[in-house]
Amino acid sequence: MKESDRKRILVTGGAGFLGSHLCERLVRAGQDVLCVDNFYTGTKENIAHLLGRTNFELLRHDVTFPLYVEVDEIYNLACPASPVHYQHDPVQTTKTSVNGAINMLGLAKRLRARILQASTSEVYGDPEHHPQQEGYWGHVNPVGIRSCYDEGKRCAETLFMDYHRQHGLDVRIARIFNTYGPRMHPADGRVVSNFITQALAGQPLTVYGDGAQTRAFCYVDDMVDALIRLMEAPASGMPVNLGNPCESTMLEIAQAVLRATGSQSRIAMRPLPADDPHQRCPDITLARQLLGWEPHTALEDGLRRTVDYFAARLAAQAHAEGAPGNVVPVSASAREARAALS
Repeated sequence: MKESDRKRILVTGGAGFLGSHLCERLVRAGQDVLCVDNFYTGTKENIAHLLGRTNFELLRHDVTFPLYVEVDEIYNLACPASPVHYQHDPVQTTKTSVNGAINMLGLAKRLRARILQASTSEVYGDPEHHPQQEGYWGHVNPVGIRSCYDEGKRCAETLFMDYHRQHGLDVRIARIFNTYGPRMHPADGRVVSNFITQALAGQPLTVYGDGAQTRAFCYVDDMVDALIRLMEAPASGMPVNLGNPCESTMLEIAQAVLRATGSQSRIAMRPLPADDPHQRCPDITLARQLLGWEPHTALEDGLRRTVDYFAARLAAQAHAEGAPGNVVPVSASAREARAALS
């Protein structure tokens, strides 16, 4: 990389699942990365391999408070993203989305830095139009148990657009659909992590409702590529959907995880939680046009890599706690990994 192309880039939530992969990619590209995290859901383990790099810096900070640093670009990813985590402290979740956006936008305004907001498909709520296009306003319960996350992200989008219109700020809004891969938290309550941990432990896979509700899962490497392309692209002046346009039902995901793990676990049906969307799938026409982007990782391939990560992590945890079983290398087969955990 030429020195003139090198930037100092702030990634909030940089020790989380998606943020750590983004930091890794930017560091590898030769950028100077400032990773900011309060470690509510992020972990130092996720970015430990970057700590010795001269172009990586870690700062413990909560974005609900102002931050005074000098950077060229800002990726604002800070916010718990799984229902288990954001419903545990809904007030703080809303503060992180809203106050965090205000503070990061204020920083970007002072520095005239380009800033990207990691929004979510949750802004569409339980959508009545499929697939969802960026112009769709959504079907959202503003007072439900998920609203701290959904409405917080909607408010953050409003703030980003108002800073763009009122102050001429160069903003990008990524509406991120379901993303999965290594470094997901095993207990985050999301579909893929739930299914994998249950399958590796030989427990029933919990499917809510009739299992016919759909999601579209994008592998984390593809999502990181999309975020970087969006940051580098000419401003579009509107949010952009980022995700996999290929839908899968919950039952199909459960069966794919069983194949990837070699598990003999059964599937257990449970009542559907309140406000859980029945169908969600992105229309990524705009991403294709603006970014030349679409995901390339097949679900089976992405699940295999994710299973290997979970198997190694859970086996190491069992070993540290003195439980029977050996640490399973990431390259080991999923069936061997499950055997080591049993």
